[in-house]
Amino acid sequence: MTSLREIMTRELTSVDSQATLKEVATLMRDQDIGNVLIMEGDTLRGIITDRDIVVRAVAYGHDFGTPASDYATGSVFTMEASTDVREAAQAMAERQLRRLPVTEGGKVVGIVSLGDLAVRTDTNADQQALEGISQPDRS
Repeated sequence: MTSLREIMTRELTSVDSQATLKEVATLMRDQDIGNVLIMEGDTLRGIITDRDIVVRAVAYGHDFGTPASDYATGSVFTMEASTDVREAAQAMAERQLRRLPVTEGGKVVGIVSLGDLAVRTDTNADQQALEGISQPDRS
């Protein structure tokens, strides 16, 4: 069994809830990443992706001085670091998630992406997750 702890990215980039879209976009560019966690102390309040910025803000001509938290996904689904990657892939597919924050004792300690499932496991977990994400939204 391969756990999320074994494949997660431990280097997390986070900002507080008052960081602006411009600040977050600059972090993404400078660190060559596609997501930033919105934190309040040790508590995860949201996650914003490069796609969120484009689709929810830029496309509507919104001000880049606006707090990024206004465009972030709140109530972020997380899983414990001890979770098996196959279980995580299934959950990612069901929820159509491309990134999954990983916790230990309620604290965010890493993040797993579809790419991590593909590159860091010898299972078909990446295919399982991607198939679920590629399905049309059933809601």
